[in-house]
Amino acid sequence: MNKKTMNKMMRLILCTVLIAVMALMAAGCGSKSAETTAPGVSFTFVVTDLEGNESTFDITTSKATVGEALLDEGLIVGEDSEYGLYVTSVNGMAADWDNDQTYWAFYIDGEYATTGVDATEVTEGATYSFVLTKG
Repeated sequence: MNKKTMNKMMRLILCTVLIAVMALMAAGCGSKSAETTAPGVSFTFVVTDLEGNESTFDITTSKATVGEALLDEGLIVGEDSEYGLYVTSVNGMAADWDNDQTYWAFYIDGEYATTGVDATEVTEGATYSFVLTKG
């Protein structure tokens, strides 16, 4: 084989390898992780302080319960009790019954909840609220 033919052969092999590498890179860029493609449920979360000021959050989650979703977002803090999660702080605002007789009241679509936040399943389009309440 002469030098000219060998150079053509090497260029052809190099081009073929480069095309294969680019195709693999393009295929890798198009893939998404399971977390970003997992379907989420969206709901509205409203926090009301003692003066009636509201903060509203649009939440999208793959968590099963409202409590899990809000804990995951860092919007609530609580303690486990025999009745479930006892919420002590919402959006950075603490309630302390023993100190000032305040507590967080939980509402679902404007109605006082009959389940705890950690037992309430997330429903698409629902509005969940915590209202700081003085006893």
